[in-house]
This record gives sequence, C-alpha cells and structure tokens, in this order.
Amino acid sequence: MASIRAGTSGSVAFEAVEPALRPGVQSLGFQVLRWLGRAEALRRHLARRTPPPLPDALLCTALALAWDASHAPYEPFTLVDQAVEAAKRNPATRAQASFINACLRRFLRERDELVAATDSEPVAQWNHPRWWIERLKRDHPREWQRVLAADNAQAPMTLRVNVRKTTAASYLTELEAAGLGATRVGPSGLQLARARPVQQLPGFADGACSVQDGAAQMAAPLLLEGLLPARPGAAPLRVLDACAAPGGKTAHLLEMANPGALDVTALEIDAVRSRRIDDTLARLGLEAKVLVADAGRPDQWWDGTPFDAILLDAPCTASGIVRRHPDVRWLRRESDTAQLAARQTALLAALWPLVRPGGRLLYCTCSVFREEGSQQIDAFLVHNTNARLLPSPGHLLPQSGSNARGVPDNASGDHDGFFYALLEKRPR
Repeated sequence: MASIRAGTSGSVAFEAVEPALRPGVQSLGFQVLRWLGRAEALRRHLARRTPPPLPDALLCTALALAWDASHAPYEPFTLVDQAVEAAKRNPATRAQASFINACLRRFLRERDELVAATDSEPVAQWNHPRWWIERLKRDHPREWQRVLAADNAQAPMTLRVNVRKTTAASYLTELEAAGLGATRVGPSGLQLARARPVQQLPGFADGACSVQDGAAQMAAPLLLEGLLPARPGAAPLRVLDACAAPGGKTAHLLEMANPGALDVTALEIDAVRSRRIDDTLARLGLEAKVLVADAGRPDQWWDGTPFDAILLDAPCTASGIVRRHPDVRWLRRESDTAQLAARQTALLAALWPLVRPGGRLLYCTCSVFREEGSQQIDAFLVHNTNARLLPSPGHLLPQSGSNARGVPDNASGDHDGFFYALLEKRPR
C-alpha cells in the first residue's frame, strides 16, 4: 500500500510479493484499495496527525479490511491483532506499534459512531478521489452513482474463444465438462461463473481462448464488419493496431479473418510490453508484424502505403477499468486527464492521414470520462470534414450496455467502461 501511494502501479507492487503468497496478498490488497477512502477518513478521526507513510499504510490497511464486519476477510479482532503483530516485526514500524494498537482498539470500541461520522464524506462514501467524483457527476449526471458503485465491485472473468480453433458453443461444452460454469456473452465470449487460474482452462496453453473483457471484445468486430470476408484472390486488408500491447485486440482481429486475409501491423512504443504481443500471438498460433515504434511518429515506421483499417486504442486514464485495477483511482491526478487527452488528439491527427479513402479508423479508450471520448471525437469531426462517424457504441459504462448516442441494439452485459467511435474517411 505504501508503494502504491508513492506512485507505483498495483501490478508492479504486487509483483514484488513472493509467488506463493501473491494471490492472497493481491486479493486482500484489492479489497483495501476499494475501501481506501473510507479507511483514510476513519484514520483522520483516530489520529490528530498523519503517521509516517509505512505505519499509516499498515493502519489504513487494517481499517479498510475491518470497517465493515460483513465484508471483513477475518474477524475484526484478528485483523487488529495481526496488524499490531506486523508492526512489531518490521523495524520501520516497530516504534509505532503502540500507536497503531491504540487506534485500532479505539476503532473496535467506537466502530458504529466512527463509521457514521464518515458517512457524510463523499470520498469515504464512494471511495474515489473528490475530483474523480465531481467529474463523473458532470459527465454522467444520471449514472455517476451507479458507475462509482460498480467500480467497487469485483469484475467477472470473461473469455474470448479463438474461433480459428473452436467455437464458443463447443468451448462452453468443454468448460462444463471440466466443472467450470460459464454463460455466453457476445459472438465469441464466455463469462465464467467464478474466476479461475488460466492454467485450469481447457486448451488455454494451446490457444483455445484468451482472457478479455466483454467491452474490449467489441473492438475487432466493429472495425472489420463490412470489410470481411475479402474477395477471393484479393489482396489482404492492411490493418494497423496502433497501441497494441499486450496483443489481445491484435489477436482478435486475426482470429476473425481467414488465414492470409489480413496483413496486420502491431505497434508498441515500449520494447518490454511489445514482447507480450509476441507471446500472445505465439500462444494463439497467429502472425503479425510487431514493431517497437511511436504511433504518433509515422515518419519513423510507415512505408507510405495507406491502411484499410486502423485500430487506435489510445492511452487514457483507464477510468473504465477500475473494477480490475482498483489502484488506478488513487494513482491518477486531475491534471492527467487533460494531458492524456492531448496525447489522444495528437495520435488521431498523426494516424488519420494513413487511412485510405473509404477506409476506417476505430478510436477507443477504456475511459468513462467524456474528455477522452465523446468530446475528443466531436472536436476531431469539426477539424476533419472528410471524416464520417459511423454507428458506434459511444460511451459504455461499467456493468451496463446502455449509452446515450450509440446504436440502440448493443447487447447489454457485465463489462468494463469503454468508449468507441468508428470513423470512415470519405472517398475523394
């Protein structure tokens, strides 16, 4: 917790835990992150001054796990006892062990009064930074409370079946035979009744399926619908996945087409992350041209031949995937949104000239903020009169398929927050 508060992403912080303990630590850590706003509010009532970072992280961890007895992973008295024991064992917190003990014992005595005293504080009630809450109120005035509540729930584990190897119906039968319950979601998606390690999934190592949220599974069909199948003997469609790591959407594009029907280039600016694209494609038995390059600098990598279709899954605040990454809300700063929106604008401007007349660009972000979604596209359309907005989902909110400006027949489901805009370049 201290590491995350200092700016380290949760995925990196949890990687530092020894493998045997990591699943349990991550499970507890996610619960703490989902209730950190409440824990910090309680700590302010218990301590006049903010303790040093490490003792404060330990104290808030215990408060986040114990404040609601109905959701506590252990008895509150056990949590208090073990938090104090942990403080005593660590040289960096040993001097504050008595202080932590006093705060937590008082919390147990006065829990109902202390919780009631924090109920009126928005950050404690919703467990998001105040600026985040206010932005959601502006962006989604009728839905903001539901979005915040959804962020604090555990996301389902959703699979994308590799239709090059099997069908969703056949793989559902395999799951059921293995004692794994699941339901159909979308054309090739299956939502597991309970999350499982991928090693337990039939054929996972051989590429039978991938883990991918239902909202993310919309990207490839949106981009390719009407472009496939290509005419027999026709040249393969040139497709660019502009920000491709870890490769899930790249793979989905290839899975949807017959072998040789697509010529896919996958870009990733980070060399380490680009290797994950290679690993993903190798496991699924797929091939693409993977380049380590900046999508915003086509002069450094583009061969001059226009693309039939471009997928731009742009860098964003990740405000739509807080269910899966509960650290995001505490890592982001209000200024990040404008900075990322500027990067998105630059990427759109750099990549749009690479689309052939009559071709398409699908812009998407895993964000629920309008500055990274509808406002971004409204501005793009004003400045690019050769662009036409095709029917698109628009803003998809967590656990909802409803949207205000998209097509009415999008299937609802339990998915992350996303934004989609499909743009067509008008022929000359």
